[in-house]
Amino acid sequence: MRILSVNVALPREVTWQGKLVTTGIFKEPIEKSVMLRTLNLEGDRQADLTVHGGVSKAVYAYPSEHYDYWRIELPGVDLPWGMFGENFTTEGLLEETVYIGDRFRIGDAEVFVTEPRMPCYKLGIKFGRADIIKRFLASRRTGFYFAVVQEGMVGPGDSIEFIRSEQQEISVADITRLYGFERDDLKTMRRAIGVEALPENWKGYFQHQLEKQIG
Repeated sequence: MRILSVNVALPREVTWQGKLVTTGIFKEPIEKSVMLRTLNLEGDRQADLTVHGGVSKAVYAYPSEHYDYWRIELPGVDLPWGMFGENFTTEGLLEETVYIGDRFRIGDAEVFVTEPRMPCYKLGIKFGRADIIKRFLASRRTGFYFAVVQEGMVGPGDSIEFIRSEQQEISVADITRLYGFERDDLKTMRRAIGVEALPENWKGYFQHQLEKQIG
């Protein structure tokens, strides 16, 4: 498992559907190692901190393995590393086998997995097409966020070393499945709520779904 590309960007203003929007989604690969801090990578910032960034979304990882799928889905679209707004383009980590709370060492840093990425309209800005948002979620190829346990230098080519897992085995794919596809899987929802590393907004969402369905 390793990092193929480290991608960063500072927020910039773009025009989308007649409105001026500030976004940090236009990530570009860098060739050197940079410091990964509690809230973001050196040289990277999130524009709208109400939905992006924060401790549980310090860095976004997207599997390089998904790019082949998107090249078929989006023929003729240029897809360089970082196209999905990810900070880390990874190799060897997939949503089905990465669990919420899994800890990894990357370079000098230590991180743990918190949640899948839910697409917002800014992904549409990056691709220049609004339909990518529904297609992204429908593909279940969401990537995932890391929180930082220990700050440190990270760079392209760094290995990703597995340290330990959460006791409750809820994968990144499970969270996406419960959110968008199988909201009647109450048993797994209850297990998800018990995962310490899952952010409180997700736990609250699943608790609401349970209460709504149980009555």
